[in-house]
Amino acid sequence: MIKKLILSAAAVLVVAIVNAQPTSGSPDPKTGTEMTGTIKEYTPGIALVVETLAPSEPVQFKLAKTVTYADKDGKPIEAAGLTTNQKVRVHYTKIAGDNVADKISLIGD
Repeated sequence: MIKKLILSAAAVLVVAIVNAQPTSGSPDPKTGTEMTGTIKEYTPGIALVVETLAPSEPVQFKLAKTVTYADKDGKPIEAAGLTTNQKVRVHYTKIAGDNVADKISLIGD
């Protein structure tokens, strides 16, 4: 009897996992998603922390080795062009539980 219950529960879990879809808050692992906010912390080549509208907690991003940076006009800039309190749009994907940014663009006020 217990074996049947365990097998039934396992079957339900497998069906639920197979049918799971990313939510609007989860980045698509192939195309990713974007988030806008204000830079709270920035460590060039390593990490970025972006503060979004309250009541959300700041979001931490690891920077991809190939991360690109753009100014307000979409023109490439160097990583050194980023500072705290700038508004940015971050394109990222979820990799092994981490938010990994591959493009950071400055945005207007």
